[in-house]
Amino acid sequence: MAITSANQLELLQTAEAVAREKMIDPVLVIEAMEESLSRAAKSRYGAEMDIRVSIDRKTGRATFTRVRTVVEDEELENYQAEMTVEQAKQYMADPAVGDEFVEEVPPVEMGRIAAQSAKQVILQKVREAERDRQYEEFKDRAGTIINGVVKREEYGNVIVDVGAGEGILRRNEKIGRESYRPNDRIRCFIKDVRREPRGPQIFLSRTAPEFMAELFKMEVPEIYDNIIEIKAVARDPGSRAKIAVISYDNSIDPVGACVGMRGSRVQAVVNELQGEKIDIIPWSEDMPTFLVNALQPAEVSKVVLDEEAGKIEVVVPEEQLSLAIGRRGQNVRLASQLTGLDIDIMTEEEESARRQKEFEQRTGLFMETLDLDEFFAQLLVSEGFTNLEEVAYVEQDELLVIDGVDEGTAEELQARARDYLEAQAKAALENARALGVEDSLVEFDGLTPQMIEALAKDDVKTLEDFATCADWELAGGWTTVDGERIKDDGILEPFDVSLEEAQNLVMTARIQLGWVDPEELAAEDAEAEVGDDEIEASTEAGA
Repeated sequence: MAITSANQLELLQTAEAVAREKMIDPVLVIEAMEESLSRAAKSRYGAEMDIRVSIDRKTGRATFTRVRTVVEDEELENYQAEMTVEQAKQYMADPAVGDEFVEEVPPVEMGRIAAQSAKQVILQKVREAERDRQYEEFKDRAGTIINGVVKREEYGNVIVDVGAGEGILRRNEKIGRESYRPNDRIRCFIKDVRREPRGPQIFLSRTAPEFMAELFKMEVPEIYDNIIEIKAVARDPGSRAKIAVISYDNSIDPVGACVGMRGSRVQAVVNELQGEKIDIIPWSEDMPTFLVNALQPAEVSKVVLDEEAGKIEVVVPEEQLSLAIGRRGQNVRLASQLTGLDIDIMTEEEESARRQKEFEQRTGLFMETLDLDEFFAQLLVSEGFTNLEEVAYVEQDELLVIDGVDEGTAEELQARARDYLEAQAKAALENARALGVEDSLVEFDGLTPQMIEALAKDDVKTLEDFATCADWELAGGWTTVDGERIKDDGILEPFDVSLEEAQNLVMTARIQLGWVDPEELAAEDAEAEVGDDEIEASTEAGA
């Protein structure tokens, strides 16, 4: 078929029809047609030629042109699509490198194979445009709720028709043992949208904590209007959940607003989540207060917070222990997720026994190392002294407040403590050297002899060995495996080295060894600070 013999307007009509059907820009369809005709022309005139096709957007007339580009003499490679400045002078008045000489060529006769190839190009381009449109439509909807219709179920995963595309609700993103049949209506949270070769992949979820937060936003106008904010959500999907809320209007009770008249608002969310029980908790900046609220309905006697370790100890009456822990540890697990802290729950009797044991251990330490009688050692522990370093290096005035301690006694106590610590340090250093520790590590500032001994026992014997350590290997940390947090013990964890301190020590070692340029590091830190400031500014502007 010859392009000239066809109805030229038919091209435009076809483009518009395809564009309407696929809901894409007609220009994209026309561009695909131009590319397909260009390929057909190249197969006729020669693949080396630069043949371009332009379809008039009003008349549908296709114009075929051959383009030759002016290049330097030494860069001339393709004689069909390129020419030198000297060669171009016979076609152009004042040619320069980079200029293009365009001449119209006769339209091609499209045989059956060429027509089929053109059709494939158009279909491929249309599919790509359709995928791009779907991705652009859904990428900004990640983090929102969408209503869809179940199409089918594959190996436990539910394929959902979400209008202009398909989403997948994986088996582990369904609540409990939910099952769906084709054409069932379903409401899901768009967890992620990814651009992939086979088209945009829309990942849905009904177990995500954000799903519950979005449901409350739909049911509670005060949350939608930002009068009430959801600060944290923790879920055991299909069973129980806790949600922390705060009100920025003193006249509005955040918990009451979320519950609604006779529980109407919270009940609507519960029904959507297959009967999941929801505890609505007032959020507080004071972490112990927030934790007491989070552990409801259990009553808490005392809370001890260790912010550095990210741990919190909760003491409850004996009869409240099972309620605080919950069935299969559910209540304390959700409270831990809500607060972001590791929670240790103990009864009043257990806490008393532990405190007594610590008291006896510290008393024994002072009796043995400082050669004190039991009564005097107990006095030190009662005044809050927990280790020898505190006794050795504390201001003398803090020892003088103890009954029966004068300046001479305080000096003697501190001298004994320092002598013992120095002896311990000397012994630790000797042990470390016996294990093969090199001077480069011994002389590194920031490590005590006991730390060096611990490193040597873990086969870290040189400054190079130390510089290759990860911060969590030194300070310890937590790893999540199959949904459970597992403790990773750090080499220097017994010495209360924090993750930040470990990072600084390792980076200092790398700088000393010349592995890291301090100026480049400073520049990177400055860039990171600027980036953080920009993010904070944009967040405030958005708010």
